Amino acid sequence: MHYPIPSTTEELLDLQQAPATTEAVAAGILGLVQLTRAQGRTLPDLLREVLAEDALLDADQRRWLGQLVSDTWQQANQN
Repeated sequence: MHYPIPSTTEELLDLQQAPATTEAVAAGILGLVQLTRAQGRTLPDLLREVLAEDALLDADQRRWLGQLVSDTWQQANQN
């Protein structure tokens, strides 16, 4: 199934209703990076939000997610 990159907060929230596939997660992360940039915020701003302490992720998963978001930010910057 093809998931378009969300370009609004509403579209990003709508993506939460989709099954948690690799493609949906990738579209969500890229959409979040693009929305954060459009709001004039920085990668550290985004990482603080995404990696906020919660019971969902352990420390290793949090590091992996932070690296994934950082890599996506850098890749989107090159395009």
